Amino acid sequence: MEIKEILKKVDHTLLKPEADWPQIKTLCDEGIRYGVASVCIPPRFVRQAKKYVGNSLKICTVAGFPNGYNSSEVKAFETKHALADGADEIDMVIAVGALKEGNTEYVEREVRELTKVCHGEGKIIKVIIETCLLTEAEKIAMCGIVTDAEADFIKTSTGFSSGGATREDIRLFAAHIGSRVKMKAAGGIRSLRDAEDFLALGCERLGTSAIVRLAKETETETKKE
Repeated sequence: MEIKEILKKVDHTLLKPEADWPQIKTLCDEGIRYGVASVCIPPRFVRQAKKYVGNSLKICTVAGFPNGYNSSEVKAFETKHALADGADEIDMVIAVGALKEGNTEYVEREVRELTKVCHGEGKIIKVIIETCLLTEAEKIAMCGIVTDAEADFIKTSTGFSSGGATREDIRLFAAHIGSRVKMKAAGGIRSLRDAEDFLALGCERLGTSAIVRLAKETETETKKE
């Protein structure tokens, strides 16, 4: 697969706590130049980034990030605030502890609420379930919850916990999500081979910063030749 086709599926991401505006601005510039699906950035930069890029680039941000243990009310406020600032897509983190307790009603209610907020504005929501913390049964349960809540994407990871995306988890998702739910792999996608593998398994999005870096390196090598 050509790298430019891979880039169309990439959420070019910078969510490090030390990220500053010059770095976010560079991320946006790269996103436009390389034709990525979106840039995924911290909430406080959304308004500034949207003003900077206009309609040239989709802006994605996060809610309940990275631990997911904010109250549902706080996540809803974060989501509404981000959409008002101009976000096009929201990546929310589930209440992992509630799932571990077996309180699937709480988890589904929260996902439904945030999905309703996003869809009410015609925006996309991705549900981060943090697969590295879940059992297989819990992952399967989340496939059902995301499907029933009519969210747009199920996403593997925040990239801030003990593990990232695995091919096994994407295969599991594919076997248990509804036909309208898309998959996003994130965390640990560092090579073109990784990206190609996850896309071949059916992912519609990849959360990574490495693919743009590799594209830039390829350009540099081409110029040297």
